Order: sequence, then structure tokens, then C-alpha cells
Amino acid sequence: MPATNILANLFVTLYNNEARRRGECTILPTSKLGVDVLNTLKKEGYVGDFKHIDDKRGGKFKIKLLAKITKCGAISPRFKVKTDEFNTWEQQYLPAYDRGMLLVTTNQGVMSHHDAVQKGIGGFLIGYVY
Repeated sequence: MPATNILANLFVTLYNNEARRRGECTILPTSKLGVDVLNTLKKEGYVGDFKHIDDKRGGKFKIKLLAKITKCGAISPRFKVKTDEFNTWEQQYLPAYDRGMLLVTTNQGVMSHHDAVQKGIGGFLIGYVY
């Protein structure tokens, strides 16, 4: 089995199902990072409730879609970002200043770049969504 980028797969599946106006989708395989990313997306209102189903084969997510995602994706390689550098990355990945968010993995977990800036911490860019 090829090594899949679980995060990239998660974003692609979310995007494809949103584009088809589906009400929910299933994503496999899963990871702890995937759970953190989904929690952040849920907190920011991009996805609804989700269930993590452990089927002993890598697991899967069942996710309620809210038709809020226009585009999303994983950022690879994961760039290291300092607090004052988020603007540069926003311009690269997001359509407008006040639209969407970058997903950052920090020493305090996964969060939106808005939260990271507020807390004054940097981290690694793992994805974007708007």
C-alpha cells in the first residue's frame, strides 16, 4: 500500500464532496492530526459534526458538510512560520484578507492562523481553507 498523505487526502475529499453539494462524506484513512484539523474546521464553522469510526484498518471519518468550503488543500512541504510571517502566506493561499484561514500546527495543537497570531505563536503550515 502506498504511503498516502492523510491530510492531503482529507482536504481533497472534503473539497470534492463540497463541490458536488453532498451533505456528508466519508474519509479514510484517519490520523490524530486529522482529528485535530477537523476539530479546528468545525470550531471555525467549515464543517459540521464528525464521527471517528475505528474499523481496525486505519479508521474513517463521517463528516457533515455545511457547504461552506469553496477551496481547501494541504500545504506541502510544511513551512515553518513565525507570528509576523502569516501575512505573506495569507497572500499566497487565501483569496482575500478577511476570507478563509490557514491551518497551523503549533506546540499548543492545531489552530487557525488567526488564533496563532492572537496567542503570538508560530508553527508549521499544514493547510488552508476558504
